[in-house]
Amino acid sequence: MVTIGPKSSVAAFDVDAQNCFTPLCPAELPVPEGHEITDALNNQARLAQFRLGSKDAHPENAVWAATQQRPQLSPVIGFENSDLHWNIHAVPGTYGFELLEGLPAVTEYDFFVWKGIEPDIHPYGACFHDHAEKRSTGVVEFLESKDVKTVVVGGLALDYCVKVTVLQLLQSGFRVIVNLAATRALSVDTGHEARKEMEAAGAVFVTNSDEIKVMDEPCPSNWSH
Repeated sequence: MVTIGPKSSVAAFDVDAQNCFTPLCPAELPVPEGHEITDALNNQARLAQFRLGSKDAHPENAVWAATQQRPQLSPVIGFENSDLHWNIHAVPGTYGFELLEGLPAVTEYDFFVWKGIEPDIHPYGACFHDHAEKRSTGVVEFLESKDVKTVVVGGLALDYCVKVTVLQLLQSGFRVIVNLAATRALSVDTGHEARKEMEAAGAVFVTNSDEIKVMDEPCPSNWSH
């Protein structure tokens, strides 16, 4: 059991929980069982005062688009904010761009980020637009403004966008809990390596949100019976 809280100091983060990262979109970047995390994301949100979300939002003419000559996961040369070639995914207006069925509308989140709309920029983490982590998306500032101390994270995929987001949050001084029920990895091997990297940086892992206990809110100093 991991104790956090009180609830007013907790945020839940749905990182890139989009159809394009599930078997529902086999031509994009299907993460095995990626479409099965909705309930776990909604459950973890009940522990938090604030719910944040992010989406990849990519143009079809991205410089990192994989081709027969430049296959997926081969390096991108000459662009500092794109490192690997990927299948085109998360194009605004497509089914793949949409959040998983059962998640809130983007307007119902307390804070939401769209990332990677420029054709030469492919970020992974949701806290910064660029790989050098100099151009903030506003996530860190929002959390700080709300006096959030703990962030419970899920989304897709564990070994890429979730991992980098977790590392960015840890580097920014937040306590981070990764909810394994609410995330999936693109592959077993990279998922294992990502978990080791996050744990080494200070992340805590739980099997599901039932393993998280939220402290009671402290009574106001002027409260009396």
